[in-house]
Amino acid sequence: MNLPDIDLDFADREKILRLLKHHTAGIIKDNNLSKHNTGVYVQDIPTDPLTGIASIDYKDAEGRGYFKLDFLNVAVYDKVQNEAHLTELMTREPDWSKLQDEEFVKQLFHIGEYADLCKKLKPQSIEQLAALLAIIRPSKRYLQDSDWNTVMKEVWMRPTDDQYFFKKSHATAYAHAIVVQMNLLS
Repeated sequence: MNLPDIDLDFADREKILRLLKHHTAGIIKDNNLSKHNTGVYVQDIPTDPLTGIASIDYKDAEGRGYFKLDFLNVAVYDKVQNEAHLTELMTREPDWSKLQDEEFVKQLFHIGEYADLCKKLKPQSIEQLAALLAIIRPSKRYLQDSDWNTVMKEVWMRPTDDQYFFKKSHATAYAHAIVVQMNLLS
């Protein structure tokens, strides 16, 4: 079963989690249960009685019909005043040339360490920025030295191995958050 993967962004995820009955998702590696960084279940799921963490690995839980939500802390939203301000920040075309400035890129969510790649690829749209976000993930790193035509043909193809990749929906959402941040910083 392939359930949708839902990410919800918050300036402070703890505020919303205090209001919801939930269980923290679990990850099992080498027979050790640990807390998933962002995942929660708002439905009953078997949990470890000592930690309260879901006792089924999140990947196995999906196959059993459990629905994980990722509640993400995105500090970008701390500076957004209200819904109208957010809409304005999201819809205003950013100054894409700023992605050529290493000091500017270092301040940006998710791509701060990739100033060189921004300089090389020179993204000029949400779609290209989303693709850049996708190719910094392990399964698509091979595209970092490709031209935009090649990148756009291959970046959203699901990998055949287990390497981590970014789905187009996630990458596009993060690209929008980066545009918000770019416009806040400009």
